[in-house]
Amino acid sequence: MEIKKQELKQILTEQRKEYEHFAAKQRKEYQHYIGALKEDSDSKFELIAEQYFDIKKTQNSHTEMIASMKEDVEVMKIDISFIKEGLKQKVDVEEFGALERRVALLEAKSR
Repeated sequence: MEIKKQELKQILTEQRKEYEHFAAKQRKEYQHYIGALKEDSDSKFELIAEQYFDIKKTQNSHTEMIASMKEDVEVMKIDISFIKEGLKQKVDVEEFGALERRVALLEAKSR
C-alpha cells in the first residue's frame, strides 16, 4: 500500500496535534507538581522561621536572666567580702579584749 503525499501530511498533522496535546498535558502536570513542591517547601520554611523567632526570643530572655544573675553574684561577692572583713575584725576585737584583761591583771599584780 502506497501512502500519498496528502495522506502523509494529514497523518503527520494529526500526530503533531496529538503530541502537542500530550506535551501540553505533561507541562500542566509538571506545573502542578512544582506548585505542590513549592507549597510544601514554603510551609516548611515558615515553620523553621517560627522556630527561629521562638529560639531567638528564648535566647534573649536567657541573656537577660544571665545579666541579672551576674549582677546578683557581684552583689553577693561584695556582701561576702564585707562579712569576711567583719569576722576578721570580730576576731581582732576578741583578741584585744583578752589582751586588755591580761594587762589589767598584770597591772593589778604590779601594784
